[in-house]
Amino acid sequence: MSTKNITLISFGYFEQYFLKNIVKNIQQVFNINVELKEGHLDLSDYYNPARRQYDANKLLQEVNSNFSSIDNKTIGLFNVDLFIPIFTFIFGQAYLNNNSGIASIYRLNNERYGIEPDDNLLLERFSKEIIHELGHTFGLTHCHVTDCVMRSVSYVEDIDQKSTNFCPSCRNQL
Repeated sequence: MSTKNITLISFGYFEQYFLKNIVKNIQQVFNINVELKEGHLDLSDYYNPARRQYDANKLLQEVNSNFSSIDNKTIGLFNVDLFIPIFTFIFGQAYLNNNSGIASIYRLNNERYGIEPDDNLLLERFSKEIIHELGHTFGLTHCHVTDCVMRSVSYVEDIDQKSTNFCPSCRNQL
C-alpha cells in the first residue's frame, strides 16, 4: 500500500466517541494513519423525492471530486438512506482501485428493525462497511469467503456474519 493516509469525512452528526472508535478499528485493520475530518454538503441536492432516498452515485462523485486527494483514500460517512438505480438500498459504495468511497450508517442500527439498540453492534457494522469500501478503493472486488469483509451483502444480517478482516487471499492482494 503506497497510500499515506485514510481520511474519514463525517457529513452529518455522529458522536465523537463513536467516530474515534471507528478510526481505531480502521487503523487496526489497515495499519496506516487514519484522519478524521468534518465535511459540509447540502444533502438536499442529492435527495430523490420519488425514492425518498439519497443518490449514492452523485454523493460518491461529490466526495471524489471535492474531498479526496491523490495520496489518500477518502471515505465519506453519512446517515442517510442511500440508493443506486439497480438496488432498493445500499450501505455504501466506492470507486474500484481509486481514492474515494462512501458509507452510510442509516440502515445499520437495530432500531430500524424493531430491535433494542446496541451501540457495539452498530460500531462493528459501520466499521465493516467502511473497511469493505476501503477494500474496493485498494482494488479488491467482492469475495466469496463467508466471513471475509469483502463479501457482498444485501441485508444487515449478512454484515453481522462477516468479520472485520480480510480473508488470506484478499489480504495478499492488498
